[in-house]
Amino acid sequence: MRTLKIPAFASGGLLPPGEYEVSFEELRQSVLVLGPDDLGEFSLWDVDWRRQLVNNLEILTRQLWQVGVREIFVDGSFAEDNNHPGDIDGYFVCDFESWRTGDLERKLNLLDPYRIWTWDQDSRMPYRGYSKEQLPMWHRYRVELYPYAPGRGIDSGIRDRSGRPLEFPSAFRQSRDGGKPKGIVKLRYGGVQ
Repeated sequence: MRTLKIPAFASGGLLPPGEYEVSFEELRQSVLVLGPDDLGEFSLWDVDWRRQLVNNLEILTRQLWQVGVREIFVDGSFAEDNNHPGDIDGYFVCDFESWRTGDLERKLNLLDPYRIWTWDQDSRMPYRGYSKEQLPMWHRYRVELYPYAPGRGIDSGIRDRSGRPLEFPSAFRQSRDGGKPKGIVKLRYGGVQ
């Protein structure tokens, strides 16, 4: 049974503008995993790969929940009508001091057996077929989640049409090619297990 919490893709293959808050079970039953109702042109929709991405996302999300992070947003090619997205991109709202001092990273790495939590540019490594070097979390989980502290100017690395840096909320609510408004998924806090 498909959930309607996340609507069908709009023209252009993007989620309609808005914020769609879902649980992991609702995400697994959504168009983002199961694909459009009419798979016609999406006959290669990779449900198994999309499920694996969600499973990996859940691992990282639960680690964030354990250190007190509650607001987590996901996007990228996973939230588009892409048969086989390369990954899941996202950001989470955190305390600036905890991020700045490295305390957040330290706590998260105590929870992850692969110690993948870092946003240090020097930790990025190449991956065949990709021009951009990737963070350790991407190599292990194919998920990249970035910290965001409201009003603290943490640069997303994404620029607007005029070349000005965008913070995560605005960067993730528009398409990279053309700046068209699009929707984003917010993960509903499910408690710490």
